[in-house]
Amino acid sequence: MNIFNNIIFWENCSVTKRNEILKRPIIFSNKNIKKKVKKIIKEIKKYGDKSLSKYTLLFDKLKLKSFNVSKKNILNSHKKINKKFKKHINISFKNINNFHEKQINDVLNVKIQSGINCQQIFRPIDSVGLYIPGGTSPLVSTILMLSIPAKIAGCKNIIMCSPPPISHELLYTANLCGIKKIFSVGGAQAIAALAYGTETIPQVNKIFGPGNAYVTEAKMQLIQECNGETSIDFPAGPSELMIISENVCKPDFIAADFLSQLEHGLDSQSILLVNDINLANEVCNNLNIQINNLSKKKIILKSLKKSYIIITKNIKESIDISNIYAPEHLIIHSKFPRKILEKINNAGSIFLGEWSPESVGDYASGTNHVLPTYGYAKSYSGLSIYDFQKRIFVQELTPEGLIKLSKTVKYLSDFENMDAHKNSVKIRTDFLKEKNEYKY
Repeated sequence: MNIFNNIIFWENCSVTKRNEILKRPIIFSNKNIKKKVKKIIKEIKKYGDKSLSKYTLLFDKLKLKSFNVSKKNILNSHKKINKKFKKHINISFKNINNFHEKQINDVLNVKIQSGINCQQIFRPIDSVGLYIPGGTSPLVSTILMLSIPAKIAGCKNIIMCSPPPISHELLYTANLCGIKKIFSVGGAQAIAALAYGTETIPQVNKIFGPGNAYVTEAKMQLIQECNGETSIDFPAGPSELMIISENVCKPDFIAADFLSQLEHGLDSQSILLVNDINLANEVCNNLNIQINNLSKKKIILKSLKKSYIIITKNIKESIDISNIYAPEHLIIHSKFPRKILEKINNAGSIFLGEWSPESVGDYASGTNHVLPTYGYAKSYSGLSIYDFQKRIFVQELTPEGLIKLSKTVKYLSDFENMDAHKNSVKIRTDFLKEKNEYKY
């Protein structure tokens, strides 16, 4: 049975059709969700823990005595999980930690000219909130991806929220990453609690982490309402994968990668760019075979409806399409993938060659899997320690340095009609002039 046969010949498509194909699936958000989320945020802001209890009972069907996960439960979590989990989560931790440690920046210190010194220094964001989705498969990998760069960046207060009941595996992973403040709260109510603070949950400066439509909507509403007090990592949409392939590649590998991204959710999307119709047909055949052995077949069948195999004229056209689409994940199935890499400008994370499936980036290769989706890779980067830090500029001038710049600053402030700017320089240079210590 041919479940998937969505092959598009790019040269036969009109401009309108091409734009339609490269459109992302519409994020599942409607007026009803917006209205509900707005109500939740308003109540959490006003009533705090009382409203958290109300929504935890309503959505999670649990009446909790405390949202705070005790230190004892966190420390004892290692007793409740098997050795195999510990072994593999420790490997992932080591690799991710190793990659992110290399991102630490030295202070930039530049002598612009005699008497003028400029610096760029880094300071951690004081308090951050990490949201970890729950559900049937707790996202332990997301804890690694969020908390490791937060710790390396030097954030002092790291708060984690996740829907109850929080699994032993999540607690063990959080403890491995040094997270001590964990709260059993999920959904839009958790995002609101992190943004405004409650009697139990501290307010944070920045919120990180993925979630469902309610979580995403809450993050988007809060950045408009918090007046800069709390920000978010970046806008997020459904997960997506683009594959650029040549005819030398293995069709079963390509099909496996294509399907792996689609099990993330109903709105996920995969697109294969290939300039060989025979390879495209072989990939199709493999997709139809492999899908029958997957546990999330129902989800994949839904996301397949907005996924495509696009036949291009050549690799150059494939690269052009990829740069327009700006995928969250890009796999380059090619004999010489680095030649193609040189021409890629827009992508969240790139996987080179047939032995680099996207799955390794999701779990253990070392790079971060929190990435810009929905085309935001044109202007956003994947999560790193820089997202948990602030860059601060510093300048220090000697009297000589100020005098050297004074004419330029006074002229330009005059030009822009900024008298006070000009005066702040003039008052100093006049003082130095009176002392006759420096020549003009």
